[in-house]
Amino acid sequence: MVNTITAFPEDTTQIEVIKAFMNALKIKFTVAQKKEKPYDPAFVAKIRQSQQDYKDGKFKTIKPNEINKFLGLE
Repeated sequence: MVNTITAFPEDTTQIEVIKAFMNALKIKFTVAQKKEKPYDPAFVAKIRQSQQDYKDGKFKTIKPNEINKFLGLE
């Protein structure tokens, strides 16, 4: 039976202790690097701008039967 254990160390000291423990028990493991910013900053800026535009009332409501016209498909 294979199980997976996920740990969330808070600093490098905890990482080193976990690695030493795993090595002492001869348990195979990998250490994944966490990305500091998983999203492109330009993408995040666009999303935040869209959220602000919505708060400011800068949006258009479209009825379901008008979607094709709005998209220029008619």
